[in-house]
Amino acid sequence: MTKRELVYMQNDNLKERVPTSMPNPYEPYKLQANDVLSVKVQSDQPDLSSIFNIVDPSNPFGLADPGSMYLSGYSIDEEGNIRLPIVGELKVAGLTTSETQELIQRNVVRYIKDATVVVKVISYKVSVLGEVRVPGYYYIYNERATLLEGLAKAGDLTQAGNRSKVKLIRQTPQGSEVVLLDLTDPNLVQSPYYYLKPNDVLYVEPLRTQLKRDNLVVWNAVFAAVSAISTAVLVVTYFR
Repeated sequence: MTKRELVYMQNDNLKERVPTSMPNPYEPYKLQANDVLSVKVQSDQPDLSSIFNIVDPSNPFGLADPGSMYLSGYSIDEEGNIRLPIVGELKVAGLTTSETQELIQRNVVRYIKDATVVVKVISYKVSVLGEVRVPGYYYIYNERATLLEGLAKAGDLTQAGNRSKVKLIRQTPQGSEVVLLDLTDPNLVQSPYYYLKPNDVLYVEPLRTQLKRDNLVVWNAVFAAVSAISTAVLVVTYFR
């Protein structure tokens, strides 16, 4: 295994003292069916505003764990709507969280004077599989989380991970998109897939050299076992 197979964002033109500018335009996530939202309303009428808020009664700080928030949150139905107390049904699919926040605020202030609304996506999680240290799914609390942050949550790639072949599987209203990303390429930051989106799946392929090494270990073990059996048979035959 060589250093070139392990180093991220390789570029001999990068300077130690002078930063290299690499534009990476960010496109805000647009809500889809089955996303789950947290809607928090704050006002000087707490009895009214509290009916919108997700609260875990077992938590003295008023915070909820991801599972409770998911069950208590506002799910977007197949038609792209959420249903809020008092306000009723609102179409939010295709909007960003900021646009959704503005839409809900315009409706809430009709009933609660001087209310402030905060909207977050609480079903924002990514799955990281393959040659990483801690595969699994992870909740993300940053709408501008990057591919590298997602991999960092999984403990980074193992040495056996192929840094030039990371598959990203993304759900869209039209179906699934699959793209192959190269972590050794510094232009990665300019990719439209550099920023993660809810329900993304990252899969890190193993290196060919690692597969060959693993196969060699298996064959050596098989050869050793066969040799031991053959030796045992010869010994038994000799004494007989």
